[in-house]
Formats: sequence, structure tokens, C-alpha cells
Amino acid sequence: MEAAAFLKGIGLGGSLIIAIGSQNAYLLKQALKREFVLTCIVICILCDVVLIAAGVAGMGTLIIEAPAILFWIKIAGAAFLFWYGVRAARSALHPSAMAAIDNNTAPNRKTVIVAMLAFSLLNPHVYLDTVVLLGSIGGQQNGNGRLYFALGAMLASTIWFSSLGLGARYLTPIFSRPAAWRILDGIIALVMWTLAISLFF
Repeated sequence: MEAAAFLKGIGLGGSLIIAIGSQNAYLLKQALKREFVLTCIVICILCDVVLIAAGVAGMGTLIIEAPAILFWIKIAGAAFLFWYGVRAARSALHPSAMAAIDNNTAPNRKTVIVAMLAFSLLNPHVYLDTVVLLGSIGGQQNGNGRLYFALGAMLASTIWFSSLGLGARYLTPIFSRPAAWRILDGIIALVMWTLAISLFF
């Protein structure tokens, strides 16, 4: 029973987290630039662990019964995503401003931490996926199944973020060219704007 719940948590958690989103896009870009990669990975994992635990513990019901909470998260999240999309589009349009892997204009750790937290927590879809969906399914497990389901979902997040952050280094040869950064920033801008708009539909 526990093994089945654990595997269910890994499968469902993995399928939800792999989708392209603002959190994954920012982590990927930081990993390619090799700027505070471990810091970003740890933040992503910790945020998911806390949200999954909260969902399985029953916090999902609170979110469903208090739509005003999600509404204000949508407002803040949409504004942040739109702003970052503008930054990414500006970088895509000005290849001379592309950040080289070893440039001297890298942001400081505090800036990266704040941005990573914003991408992780200012997206209502994160709460719907982890707290509401995973929480409701995990809460249906019998006995210790709830714990093993949560652990499985947490492991899936840990594996994914670690693989994305540490595996991006193998793409470095591709992103040694400004054109590749132009394309990546263009895609990131579109992802951010699409997510910002989707929050209200």
C-alpha cells in the first residue's frame, strides 16, 4: 500500500512539475549562466516540499474556500511575469547585451533569491498543482499512504530541479553563441506573457 502511494506521488508530482513554466524557465537560464545555481535549486525544492506538505495536510481546502487569496496572488503574479517578460524581450532584441557565461554583470545572490522565490510562489498554478491537486489526492490515501504519497511527490520535485539545474551545463556549447541566447530570451518572454494572461482565463 505504501509503495503504491509512493509511486503514485512520484508519477503525479513528476507529470505536473515537468511542464514548462516561469519557475523552470528562470532556473534553466540561471543554470546556463552558472549564477547561483545551487541556491536556485534549493529554493525550488524547498518551496515544493513545503507546498506539497501543506496540501496533504489539508491546506488545499482553505484555498478553495477563500478565492480572494488566489485573486491577489494572480494580480501580483501577472504583474511580475509581465515585467520579467519585458526584460527577456529586451535582451532578445539586443544581442550585444547578452550575458556571457563569465561576464561581470551577474546579479547578486539576494536578487536571485528574491526572483526565484517570486517565480516559485507568485504563480497561482503552483498552488493549484501542489496544494490543491496533489493535496487532495494525497489526502485520499489510507493510513501512512498520505505520508508516502507526499514523499514521492517531493522526491519527484527534487530529482527534476536537480537534473534541470545541474544538467544545463551540457548545453553550454550551444549557448556560447549570442543567437542562442536571443532565441532563449524570446521563448522566455513569450512564456512569461502567456502565463500572465492565462492567470485570468
